[in-house]
Amino acid sequence: MASVAEQLRSAREARGLSVYDVAEATKIRTDHIRALEEGNYDVFVAPVYIRGFVRSVARLLHLDEAAIMADLEAELQQTEKFKEPPPLTNMPRTWVDVVMLQFSRVHWGIVLPVLVGAVLVVAAAWGYRVWWRYKNADPLAPLKPAVYQPRPDARDLYLPLPATNAPGRPGRGK
Repeated sequence: MASVAEQLRSAREARGLSVYDVAEATKIRTDHIRALEEGNYDVFVAPVYIRGFVRSVARLLHLDEAAIMADLEAELQQTEKFKEPPPLTNMPRTWVDVVMLQFSRVHWGIVLPVLVGAVLVVAAAWGYRVWWRYKNADPLAPLKPAVYQPRPDARDLYLPLPATNAPGRPGRGK
């Protein structure tokens, strides 16, 4: 089985194209095309560039992209530099990075309406509970027992009860 570099070079030569022709058509620098055809992947900073350049060249040369990309992945897995994606920074990962990664995986188009609905249900239940307590509350409940004491000299301040002429019926006093 030929390597990706050999496949690209042989397909380019079979079509009668030069490195400059391929560079002009794909807008890829000639030194990068030469590096791809030599299998020298250390020139590239990240594997994403290798994958994109190989895909562009394979498309130009009318090669089977899926087969070329599968071969390329197998070759990149054998290299130490491109076995894993490079870190974006040199700083170590913290718990904030892990939490933010998990938040980025959430499908907010589904989760956000569900959360808003849950908050509205909780708010409605709490509002109903507050209203029910207010409606059934005793307005004199906060008062302490025996808060009201009549003044000792207030006996004369009470109005007399009317006298009754018949039992159970009020009438004029005598």
